[in-house]
Amino acid sequence: MLLSATNLTVSYGAITALHDVSVDIAPGEIVALIGANGAGKTTLLRTISGLLRPASGNVTWCPPAAESDGSRTLEYFGATRELVGMRTDQIVQLGISHVPEGRQIFADLTVRDNLMLGAFVLHGRREIDAELQRCFGLFPVLLERKHQRAGTLSGGEQQMLAMARALMGKPRLLLLDEPSLGLAPMVVRQIFQIIREINQRGATLFLVEQNAHMALTVAHRGYVLQSGRVILADSAANLLENPEVKRAYLGG
Repeated sequence: MLLSATNLTVSYGAITALHDVSVDIAPGEIVALIGANGAGKTTLLRTISGLLRPASGNVTWCPPAAESDGSRTLEYFGATRELVGMRTDQIVQLGISHVPEGRQIFADLTVRDNLMLGAFVLHGRREIDAELQRCFGLFPVLLERKHQRAGTLSGGEQQMLAMARALMGKPRLLLLDEPSLGLAPMVVRQIFQIIREINQRGATLFLVEQNAHMALTVAHRGYVLQSGRVILADSAANLLENPEVKRAYLGG
């Protein structure tokens, strides 16, 4: 497995948000996490990325053995690491990037400056320029807007910027929290097509999404979280046909 979260329990004071939650993510997968508001989905992503520390449980990172991306050898590959207790910036440097719910872009900075904030793990102008061009290839509208203040972008463009900023760190695992939130249906379809393309280019994705149908359509596997507990885990195709999932999350 690329990443395994095992028996995670996370509390906010007296409130337990996750109860003994375990998920596995294999290299090359898109794994969807669906559930109602308040189920604990965002809490799980924040725990994986180091923003929250669990009361108990482990998060283990075990990327494939030594690998080169063409410009450098990613020397941490092959080394199993326990992420609990690590700082978020250290986790990013291992190859895990988090696109938070609500985008959290820097509205007063330009599009290019926002992207540069995601490039702190890169080495040298050549590598930074290569990643900028890669992101502009995925999100052509950002190239058109690169000198524009991020706060003047549309909601869909801001979501693309948040995703591109995370991709500037060349992640092996991209954590996506509600990428379709507040977007028009046509823009949602565009975002999910980009998610497929990111995966086809080699990144693994862990996708939290209230639009369960879209999430399971694009994913390989999925988990259903209810009241802080995993109640179902199966292939995405099977979850789409599961009567319980249909009734609770797919409107049928």
